[in-house]
Amino acid sequence: MDDITALILDDHAAFRRGFARLDDAEGAEQLGAVWDALALHLEIHAEAEERILYPHLLRQRSDEAKEETDDAIRDHNKIRDAIDAAKHHEVGSDEWWKAVWDARRENSEHLTEEEDEVLPDFRKHAGMQLRLELGERWLAFYGEHPSGKGLTFTDKDPKRYIQENS
Repeated sequence: MDDITALILDDHAAFRRGFARLDDAEGAEQLGAVWDALALHLEIHAEAEERILYPHLLRQRSDEAKEETDDAIRDHNKIRDAIDAAKHHEVGSDEWWKAVWDARRENSEHLTEEEDEVLPDFRKHAGMQLRLELGERWLAFYGEHPSGKGLTFTDKDPKRYIQENS
């Protein structure tokens, strides 16, 4: 069985590798192939966190949960917006690279905050049984949505999200 926090960290490592692959890609075809897969994974991951992890973090009612969730939703929105911006430019163009670098920067900041603040807070307040149950839900979510099937990747209002999930 997998702990949800370990699965999230696995995704984080995959994102770092994906951006490194992007650094090594040559030509529009390679860039597009690497970016499309990475962007999709970023989108699915954000949606999984918003459906599985953050509602439980909010229910723990730790002092930091609302602030951490607000930050995460805002970060996810910025990453989504950068991914969307890249879609409007030719792969490899200066404008495309700007959007991709915006996504990279926002993602890097988000991963650091999540790894240094959110996940330790969650581990402190969630028992291992809950973490394992959420890990099962995480894996099922990815299985139910291959290639993002059935998901809509849209920004969320942080205040509304917190209100609806607390």
